[in-house]
Amino acid sequence: MNRVRLITLAAALAFAGAHFPASAQAPIQIGPPAQITPPRAIRPAVKPAKPRPKKPAAKAPAEPAGKATGFAPSAPPAKPAPPATVFGEPTDRPITPADVASAPDANAPYVAFQAGQFLTAFAEATRRVEQKGDPKAMTLLGELYGDGYGVPHDDAKAVAWYSLAADRGDPEAMFALAMFRFAGRGGPRDREAAADLLARAAKLGHVGASYNLGLLYLEGQQFPQDFKHAAELFRSAADAGNPEAQYALATLYKEGRGVPKDLVESARLLGAAARGGNIDGEVEYAIALYNGTGVPRDEAGAAALLRKAAQRGSPIAQNRLARILATGKGLPADPAKATKWHLVAKAGGAGDPWLDTFVQGLKPADREAGEKAAKAWLDALPPPHS
Repeated sequence: MNRVRLITLAAALAFAGAHFPASAQAPIQIGPPAQITPPRAIRPAVKPAKPRPKKPAAKAPAEPAGKATGFAPSAPPAKPAPPATVFGEPTDRPITPADVASAPDANAPYVAFQAGQFLTAFAEATRRVEQKGDPKAMTLLGELYGDGYGVPHDDAKAVAWYSLAADRGDPEAMFALAMFRFAGRGGPRDREAAADLLARAAKLGHVGASYNLGLLYLEGQQFPQDFKHAAELFRSAADAGNPEAQYALATLYKEGRGVPKDLVESARLLGAAARGGNIDGEVEYAIALYNGTGVPRDEAGAAALLRKAAQRGSPIAQNRLARILATGKGLPADPAKATKWHLVAKAGGAGDPWLDTFVQGLKPADREAGEKAAKAWLDALPPPHS
């Protein structure tokens, strides 16, 4: 969905480290280092009207092309992914052609899109544009061209449709077009135009635009740096349930930038971000739980959350989990598992001299078991994207 990284929270905020209580051997740091991994993506998966399907990986029998398209489908799905809803009602079944045929006129393009019937979505959206001048349908056409669903991928055509829809006041089109302008897709990079589009979309209540605009005010390059305004924008998106915005606003409350310093509110927002699946929120909330910072202390709960984030691939969580397993504070001590997670974290860039020393002092059997487990875990990972 046109995901583009603009800036990162790490570029604008200096994160303060927190610490475990000192053990008999050494103080054990659990807080994030200065360069904590930023949010993985700045754009939430927002789709007009309906949930977005997964892009198919393999070709299947083609859907008949409508008059409005004239294109062969580009890899339609063999089986449509089950959607979350059909016309707003929960369902566990795939959307069927009957659902598309019976959809209200305004919803038909999106129901077809979710069903993986991209040619039908294209034809229905084209019809809506020709008959009604529907800006939402224009946005969907931009989406289809921008991602190459059912039609050849064409960024220039995507920009043209997004521009038409944005001119007619569609905030989703404004946001999508801003992402294209930041990335230089379908035309030259233009941060000024992109920032203006984000501001327009944010005023219309677009959650992703509010979050991204807040990042720009943190960065202080496109606009004068303004932590207070950034906090207001993050709050708008956070209140709408955006986990990235909840995490960003939590960091401002933690540091007292743009808002009064409030560790309780910071912990509340980190908890919300963690529940929403933000991996950095999981790590930071686990740290707050472990230390009792703004929230009742819960070492076992912190360990469980760090294990979850570690399994998701966070080197910081892997490192902190290794320290917990090494010291037995929050989980039973397990030297082999501590070794495993230390080596996995180290491979991900989170080295730790204290744990290096700990591993070297282990019994050979424990160290070898940890090394074997780490190798199996790392060997199972997919290759990094080039």
